[in-house]
Amino acid sequence: AALVAVGYRDGPFAFPQRRFSLRLVGTVLSDRPTRLAIGGYLGHMWELYAMWALSFLLLQAHFASRGISGDQATMLAGAWAFGFIAIGAVGCVLAGAWADRIGRENVAALAMVVSGACALAVGWLVGPSTWALVAVGLVWGFAVVADSAQFSALVTEVAPPHAVGTALTLQTSLGFLLTAASISLTIRLAETVGWGISCAQLAIGPALGIHAMIRLRSIRRHRLP
Repeated sequence: AALVAVGYRDGPFAFPQRRFSLRLVGTVLSDRPTRLAIGGYLGHMWELYAMWALSFLLLQAHFASRGISGDQATMLAGAWAFGFIAIGAVGCVLAGAWADRIGRENVAALAMVVSGACALAVGWLVGPSTWALVAVGLVWGFAVVADSAQFSALVTEVAPPHAVGTALTLQTSLGFLLTAASISLTIRLAETVGWGISCAQLAIGPALGIHAMIRLRSIRRHRLP
């Protein structure tokens, strides 16, 4: 908060404030490009926070299966879980730079291809190989959040200008509501059927998000003069 208070400045491309309005929810939902941008974000959110929330538990289960327990398992799981999450900062910076060159939809779709593939694989690595699990986990952490800022940017670009505030509010609130369900389901599946299926079902979100980004890219290309 102190850094924001001291260092925040408006950028050179400011636009008028657009506050949330219930009367504009219908406008947002009836606009297909905005629906697709929000849909891509929801797919992203199905995976992201569940991955962050469960990395430590997954790693702890892995080290326990390797005969490591107690404080040592907790320390190792915590250290690698931090790495899985922290590496996402690099992903965000690089994705932002690439998005300006190859397009936001392309970057978001590519990130979800990678993160979805990691989700399908990572749970099955609990037990067999520490280094394979760590390698996939680091790639997952890099990719799973890399597209995050692109969805907000897409909404500001495609939503009706007078409804941008409503669109962003709707996007964020629906995303975090979905996150609660995703985390709960992933924990339940890990307890009942194991980490393989528990993590693999998170790939549903990226799959739907990729579809939304492909459709949105097509619409925006056809709208170009």
